[in-house]
Amino acid sequence: MQDVLTCRNISKTYHDGNNKTPVLKNVSLSIKPSEHVAILGSSGSGKSTLLHLLGGLDSPSEGDVLFHGKSLYSLSSNALAALRNSDIGFIYQFHHLLAEFSALENVMMPLLIRKENPAIAKNAALNLLEQVGLAHRAEHLPAALSGGERQRVAIARALVTQPSVVLADEPTGNLDFETGQQVYSLLKSLSDSHKTSFVVVTHDRELASQLDRTLYIKNGSLIADTDQEATA
Repeated sequence: MQDVLTCRNISKTYHDGNNKTPVLKNVSLSIKPSEHVAILGSSGSGKSTLLHLLGGLDSPSEGDVLFHGKSLYSLSSNALAALRNSDIGFIYQFHHLLAEFSALENVMMPLLIRKENPAIAKNAALNLLEQVGLAHRAEHLPAALSGGERQRVAIARALVTQPSVVLADEPTGNLDFETGQQVYSLLKSLSDSHKTSFVVVTHDRELASQLDRTLYIKNGSLIADTDQEATA
């Protein structure tokens, strides 16, 4: 079975005048269908940069990223945007919900952007909100929701297009422990039911231990076993 996402020897260096800051160095990674992968690392280690490269939000300085075997960087900007809308979901630590829209409208938004029939988009969004236990909060604005509720809305939004893979950047990092565990359990349950691959960037080892596979970034390189942290 073909991998969902593959990155081949990607490196990323940021330039500021004559100064160069290497962030990632020759990173290779493959994500299988329905696989749940954690990427651990300290702040500034390059975790979020890697996630942005995997999602086509940024371009590597070297190397390539393949989605179902096709290079993301062979696509036009419009084709890449369409791919992100249909096949790649994103969840962020601070959820990034649109403050002026209700929970329902936020979840509908990816479908409306691709000009889906509004009635179909509404039904799909309501179904996801029901699955995350928030159907009764559908008409509330984000400001009226708790942190855990906002993150559940963000999860529903990420899954409403039925993507092949969801990229999650510290999805429980802004939540208390109990709420974070609830959100992660929900994330895994929905991933299993929708057959979605997940790549979760985190510094939380306990959360990472619940996923299928754990990788670790240190000094810009990817290590396949967190036990190597002490000797890397």
